Order: sequence, then C-alpha cells, then structure tokens
Amino acid sequence: MDKICSFLNQSVSPYHAVKQVKEALKVAGFQSLEEENLWQLEPGKSYYVTRNESSLLAFSMPKEKPLYYHLCASHSDFPTFRIKKAKKKDAFYAKAEIEGYGGMIHTSWFDRPLGLAGRVIKKTKEGIFSVLIAPDKNVFVIPNLSIHFNREINNGFAYNPQTDMAPLMGLDQELSIKKLCAEAVDVAEEEILGSDLYVYNRDKGRIMGADDSLIGSPRLDDLQCAYATLRGFLASKPEESISVYALFDNEEVGSGTKQGADSTFLEEFLEIVLENVYPDKNRLWKRSFYQNSFLLSADNGHAVHPNHPEKTDPTNRPYLNGGVVLKYNGSQKYTTDGYSAAIVRQICNTWEIPLQTFANRSDIAGGSTLGNISTAHVSIPSADVGLAQLAMHSAFETAGVKDTEALAQLAEHLFV
Repeated sequence: MDKICSFLNQSVSPYHAVKQVKEALKVAGFQSLEEENLWQLEPGKSYYVTRNESSLLAFSMPKEKPLYYHLCASHSDFPTFRIKKAKKKDAFYAKAEIEGYGGMIHTSWFDRPLGLAGRVIKKTKEGIFSVLIAPDKNVFVIPNLSIHFNREINNGFAYNPQTDMAPLMGLDQELSIKKLCAEAVDVAEEEILGSDLYVYNRDKGRIMGADDSLIGSPRLDDLQCAYATLRGFLASKPEESISVYALFDNEEVGSGTKQGADSTFLEEFLEIVLENVYPDKNRLWKRSFYQNSFLLSADNGHAVHPNHPEKTDPTNRPYLNGGVVLKYNGSQKYTTDGYSAAIVRQICNTWEIPLQTFANRSDIAGGSTLGNISTAHVSIPSADVGLAQLAMHSAFETAGVKDTEALAQLAEHLFV
C-alpha cells in the first residue's frame, strides 16, 4: 500500500498525476512522442504522448501485426478549488479568491491544512516554458465560522463558496500567490506570464480501520483507478493487441476541453497509430479493427454506506474490498451492456478476480464518466468499471485496501 499512497500523495494536481505516470513509463522503457511530429512506430516498442501536461496516452506495440486495440481509461482530475486571483484585499487578512472545480462536498474542506499546486508559465530568454509547482508548505486554511456565530451550522447549512470559503493565506499583507510561485521557480514575479493553480488537501494517504482494511486519502476518485490500471498496463505482455493506457483531464467538469475525453485526442491518436501499422488498409477494414477492440472505462463507484444503506439499490450493492465494480445505467451514463459485461466477467472468472455490480436506485440520478464520452468519438465496445469507495468527492475519501489489486489484475489480463 505504500506505493499507491505515495502516488496519491504526490499527485496533487492533474499535472502532477501525469508527471507520476510519465516517470513510471520512462522507467519501463517507454519513449516520448510529440503530437506535432510524424511518428515512426516500431513493433515491440512502447510510447507515450501528452496533451496540455494533464492528459496522457501510452501504448505498447506487439511484435507481430496487431488485431485490435485494448484500452483502459481513467481521469487525472478531482473536485477542488481553482485559484482565480492571487490575493484578495482585506483590512487585516491575506486571502485567495477561488472558484469551485467539479462537485465537491464543501464541508469537507474546512479546517484542514491546504496546499497550492499546479503549473506556472514563465518567460525566459529561450521562450515561454511551463513549470510544475507544489511548495512543501501548508499555504491555506478555510476556517469554519464558530457555532456561536452560526447556530444553524449542524442543521443543513448551505455554504456559499464566494463568501464562506475564501482560503486564508496568513496575516502578512505582502503575501501573494504570485510571489510564492516566483520563489518556487526562482524567477522574478514579472517573469510569470500565466498559471493554472489549484488548492489541494495536504492530508496524506494512510491505512485505516482497527483491522487495517481501509485506505483513506484525498483524490481516490479517480487516481486509485489511474494507479491500478497503470500497474496492470505495465505488467502486461500484449501479443495480439495494441495496448493503450489513457489518462484524461477535466472529467469532473464534463470532459469538454482539448485534453478531455470529449476532445479529438483519443480519436486522432488511434487513427495515427493504426495508419502507422497498416498504411494500406481502407476505412472499412479499420472499422472492423475497432469493432474487435475493447475499452475499459475505470472510474470509482459508490460503496454501500454504513449509515445510509437505503441510498443503494437493493439488488446491486458493492462493498469495500469486494473487488472490481461493474457499473450499469439504463440511460447509458455507463457503457456496460450484455456483450461488454460478458467480456469483463469472462476475464474475472478465468483469473479469479472478485467482481461486484453497481446500478443506481431507480429514483436517484447517478453521475457520468469517460466511457460514453469516449465511445461517442470512437465506436469501440466498452464497459464501465471502478472501485467501491465512500464519501466520493470529499476532500478525504475512503476505500478498501484489497480492491486496487483486483483492478490491476483485470487490466493486466485485458491487455493481451
């Protein structure tokens, strides 16, 4: 569990999550590609390409001619607060102005040590460069209003992010986020031309429970799946497929960005790779190649809550440490159908991987994820899976210690 906790602790922004994945790929011998260049791919070699520093596609080529794609997709982002202004003027306090990113649980962000992470764009003599930052410092805290001043705080109080949740930086009026960023990258403030900065929870991932059965950490959704599928991807030895590991940004805000699952990133990537391998094949043949392929969309799911079991469908009840969760939705927010479910079940039955199912109660609307967004661009059979967790979209989430291994095994045996 030390390795996944280290991954979670260091993936303090989507940029840092992609950096962690890149470092693991480099150690495994993967070669970096640039989107704007022509690619010359070789059988038996492995490669990766990034977009916006926050999304990544990695792939391994078999030694023989491939027959299909096998893909696993997860996302690098998580609900948090985005910095929209370096400093908020106040008579005494130095504060930051923020806006919500994704659907977080507001109450979970109060009275915690919070950090600053993301990227800054700096000017140099050679041009404009991006640098990742994450100062090892408890930069912020969002202090709750005392119960003496808000007697309704335990009665369902509605927090206003604009007025109730501005992070406190300190008491020095000279404090500014731009100054912190300049110090972090060792440049003058005027040399910073832009930034993409987020607040993150500085609590560390840890084993919990009297029986050590739980893992608690920020960012389990969806970095637990990102880590597990990466493990399976690196452990696999594809013989017939082009194996693809996908990590997309901006799932929590709808994926509609140039680096999101609703962009051209995956579609263009798959076309370019296929054109390298089979330059003389026509479009009809390529359609057949895609139809023989398979996408596993991996995003965490809801476990039965110990205090509110009534929120879960009575016949589809995932539990922590119950294994991989196969997710269904009648409105196609999840892509699992009879065919794709059969493929997942066959792998799990063959390799004795624990599997459970999830569907929302019929009177509770669920969320969406990457599968249906990706397959709207590339028509590939797909199933949605995840790992069961509690307190999804909280600043600190809870999952089972055994489940990461189950998803890693599923991914490994998918990539054949």
